Amino acid sequence: MNTRLASDAAMVLAAGLGTRMRPLTDDRPKPLVEVAGKALVDHALDRLVEAGVARAVVNVHHFGDAVEAHVKGRSAPAVTMSDERDLLLETGGGMVRAADLLPDPFFCVNSDNVWLDGPTDAFRQLSAAWNPERMDALLLVVPHVRAGNFRGKGDFHMDGRGRLTRRRSGRIAPFIFTGVQLVSKRLLRDAPQGPFSTNVLWDRAIEEGRLYGTAFHGVWFEVGDPGAIALTEAALAGG
Repeated sequence: MNTRLASDAAMVLAAGLGTRMRPLTDDRPKPLVEVAGKALVDHALDRLVEAGVARAVVNVHHFGDAVEAHVKGRSAPAVTMSDERDLLLETGGGMVRAADLLPDPFFCVNSDNVWLDGPTDAFRQLSAAWNPERMDALLLVVPHVRAGNFRGKGDFHMDGRGRLTRRRSGRIAPFIFTGVQLVSKRLLRDAPQGPFSTNVLWDRAIEEGRLYGTAFHGVWFEVGDPGAIALTEAALAGG
């Protein structure tokens, strides 16, 4: 697919405490935990480079100096830091702090997910589905069959137009958020001050019918705890 990218920049969320990844994060930040011989943050940044996304804003808090030194040592993409060492702002607050460093729209990637692209890369898939007139955010979601090591109940239902709603109580939701999205700055308007979750902004977008999804064509792995590492490495080794 030769779809033009909707943005030349991405935010990489790398500021979390990594509590579920302990004891590996007792002496290092979660983004520097290695999977298949590569730091998690490099898996994300390499995917950006492969897709042609030229710039990345990486936020830091826990072991922030180590993350900054690591990503600054890369030749690509061009990296700018968003410093949260004074206060961990969570996912929503982190995007708000970094907003002036980012274009409109921008990609946003969690640093604790690994994926294998399908026929087209994740960022071009998002770009092909993007409609700024209708969307505040477009989430890359994956059905359970393409979630290599996910054991949860899922996150979203998606209608025939791609609009997302939350998992209903007592139900399994067919789609899981991959940690990759395309965000309009309209999503960030009138945002809370200080730390808060992106879920706050997503809920408003759902109410307004402006949160959309596109079903990923590749295979995705959540690397949330030490036990997920070996499962992910085995799947990657198998192609």
